Amino acid sequence: MTEVSIIGLDLAKNVFQAHGADAAGAPVFRKKLRREQVIAFFAAQPPCLVAMEACPGAHYWGREIGKLGHVIRLIAPAYVKPFVKRQKNDAADAEAICEAAQRPTMRFVAVKSEDKQASAVIFRTRDVLVGQRTQLINSIRGHLAEYGLIAPQGPFHTEKLIAQIEDPASALPQPARTCLAVLVDALRHLQEQTAAIDAEIAARAKADDVTRRLMTVPGIGPLIATAIEALAPPPETFRSGRDFAAWTGLTPVQRSTGGKERLGRTSRMGERTLRRLLIIAASGVVRWAKRKGVPPDSWLGRMLARKPPMLVIVALANKNARIAWALLTKGGVYRAPAVAA
Repeated sequence: MTEVSIIGLDLAKNVFQAHGADAAGAPVFRKKLRREQVIAFFAAQPPCLVAMEACPGAHYWGREIGKLGHVIRLIAPAYVKPFVKRQKNDAADAEAICEAAQRPTMRFVAVKSEDKQASAVIFRTRDVLVGQRTQLINSIRGHLAEYGLIAPQGPFHTEKLIAQIEDPASALPQPARTCLAVLVDALRHLQEQTAAIDAEIAARAKADDVTRRLMTVPGIGPLIATAIEALAPPPETFRSGRDFAAWTGLTPVQRSTGGKERLGRTSRMGERTLRRLLIIAASGVVRWAKRKGVPPDSWLGRMLARKPPMLVIVALANKNARIAWALLTKGGVYRAPAVAA
């Protein structure tokens, strides 16, 4: 029997599909596996390269199958799709994964450890809570607007609306007041949970040497420093800071052809949570600079003098991402460049 060199595994909840190929890429077997059969199947296979799409559960299976002596390669689904021939099904997907993994220029996703995945859960949880908090605030605003009660935008001003709900002398009908009180209680509970998560993130940032060094960069606080440490792949995955910034989706989309460079909107690829945090932080730095002023000869001063504010915000987020990559790979802390007198 021909020796298997690579196995493409199409992941699912219960029924998986495996496609084995030899060193030349010729098919050796196609096998359907149930979830409880996967580990036993790979334990019986000689050590080889096992490729999977980087989807939910891929890191778990990568760790478990890797313990059996196999080399694991995770591929982004977008890089697998061009290799699917005609109809899409599990067998075709497994074959496409197998073929994509053999390309010499293919890019792979690093398998995350359990600790790194656990660290990422805190940010996913925080996103859910913040999203629910925003929904409740918008709901309260919308209902009170029907009675002519409004407040300036922003979560900070929500307390003015809550005071109207809790004021017995306000013009709110009692049935509406009762229902809105339920929304207020839920909002305060979410705020307490979000504050507890933020406190845990701050404590982690203070206890870790890497995050402390990242926080020396202007615009990077405990939340972003911990997010970079938890959500970003190993820094050695990227050849340069520009590659890391491109992975976060902070570089323009290219539609260049015929020797002409055409750049479009921001690509928005990569880790959206990290990208959003970097942009929010950069917007705060830009607002502060416009209000308080910055040296005109500094990078930020020159950018604000000739570029729109939103473009400067994205450019600053891109710059901070590159600086963060440099600190992760080379060590040290951030040192602000000297401004010419």
